[in-house]
Amino acid sequence: MNGTRTNLALSARPTVYEEELQGLGRFRLVTIEPESDADLLYSWVREERARFWGMLSLSRDEVRDIYQFLDSLDTHHGYLMCVDGNPAGIFQTYEPLQDPVSEAYEARAEDTGMHLLLAPADRPVRNFTPTLVAALTRFLLADPAKDRVVAEPDARNAKAIRRFEGCGFELGPTVQLAEKEAQLVFLTRERFESQAS
Repeated sequence: MNGTRTNLALSARPTVYEEELQGLGRFRLVTIEPESDADLLYSWVREERARFWGMLSLSRDEVRDIYQFLDSLDTHHGYLMCVDGNPAGIFQTYEPLQDPVSEAYEARAEDTGMHLLLAPADRPVRNFTPTLVAALTRFLLADPAKDRVVAEPDARNAKAIRRFEGCGFELGPTVQLAEKEAQLVFLTRERFESQAS
């Protein structure tokens, strides 16, 4: 898909959340449109760097179908992250109590879950991930009923785990999920707000 066309199409979509991020620019979340975004999503998830996302061997249509299924759920949501009009990655949210992860730890109604896949970058940007994760956490905790963010990176993905820790998440247990061994990480509202002050 042509990059300019992609950016124009994304700029026309309704914004779910937006914020001006210091050093990065305008950050927006827009809902994934499985058919329109299939080529872009497929180009990201088939890269070796995205192997822990678990879609390396899938076809474009299989990737589209997964996001169509996700789009049909009330408890799980998929978003494209955009920074200054450019697609920057996939952000997925879920209700842990309505997800298989709840079989692996004591999920609470106040928990909110996230998955994050950053798009390949042309050049590194200083503090990109922590700045982005802080914005995503503000989005998740804007719901006053939620007080803890949960993520479950693959236990072999040391880079992602270090990034979460660098963003203030605390390590929980390592648990066995159907498709992977996962390292649970948690960030409470109290800890997040104390870091921001």
